[in-house]
Amino acid sequence: MDVKFRVFSRIRTISSVAVAIAIVLSLLFSQSFGADSLNWQVSMAIVALAVGIPHGALDHLVTLPRSAPIRMAIFIFVYVAIAAAAIYAILQWNVWGFIAVVLMSSTHFGIGDAAFLNELDSLKDPGGARIPTWIYAPAAGLLPVMIPLVSDRSTSALERINSSLVNWHYGYSSEILIAVAAIATLSLLALLLRKRFRDALDIALLAALASFAPPLVAFAVYFGCWHALRHTARLTSLLPNSEAAYLRGRPGQAFIAAVIPGLPALLGTLIFVALLAGFSHQDISDKFLWLTLVTIWALTVPHMLVTGKLDRAALRK
Repeated sequence: MDVKFRVFSRIRTISSVAVAIAIVLSLLFSQSFGADSLNWQVSMAIVALAVGIPHGALDHLVTLPRSAPIRMAIFIFVYVAIAAAAIYAILQWNVWGFIAVVLMSSTHFGIGDAAFLNELDSLKDPGGARIPTWIYAPAAGLLPVMIPLVSDRSTSALERINSSLVNWHYGYSSEILIAVAAIATLSLLALLLRKRFRDALDIALLAALASFAPPLVAFAVYFGCWHALRHTARLTSLLPNSEAAYLRGRPGQAFIAAVIPGLPALLGTLIFVALLAGFSHQDISDKFLWLTLVTIWALTVPHMLVTGKLDRAALRK
């Protein structure tokens, strides 16, 4: 469908431009306010994270029919219970919980991005070639997560968030950096050999974001302005209101229809984090970002389980 293809194509362009802007702003702000200043980094991170939160709030809408309220209630209860258990685990075992989240996030991000491109290819040319998941997904998932976390600049950011996470890699930062760089290089070469230049540009942008933006900014911008936007575009194929907008030839309305149901989750998350920080023994300004990240990481656990079926279906197209 041409209208749906326009949504996917535009969202890909918007996410790429957003990452490019974040890279430029990071370089400018580092020069103007100092690379060690966390005020501008935290501000950019919170805005980007807020953009990304609603995309995971539609899991129940794309998993169960609205005509099954009891099953819907059970689903939401189990979903929240899994997220709550994940929050407890991360807060109780900071380092190992963090490592588990890092690995899950890398896997989820890489496969999700590859699935988005596969759907885009399918819309562009149903009988054409698809992107091999093994070429794109590892680099796309590892670059925005691992590289920022093993850079020297991550120390001050992790110290601000939670000091126990500073040495999360147990001294293997160089080895992790080399491994991810090698995977990204092989991915780029494979994409260039297959003449998938736009896909190679995506990998290059993610590498630049991870290399030039501060760790907080790199992760938050990727999560909110890349992963969340592309995932939301995929959800338009599953939501009745979006499908109705497609039939009317309204691509913008189709995308907005997939955003609006998730907005209450943004408000709910902010209220929950504020309350959680209020019960802590430290000043809310010291805990707010950490608890926001913990909440988002915890929500990734049930979200990844739910979207697994969606990803597998997209990769088979």
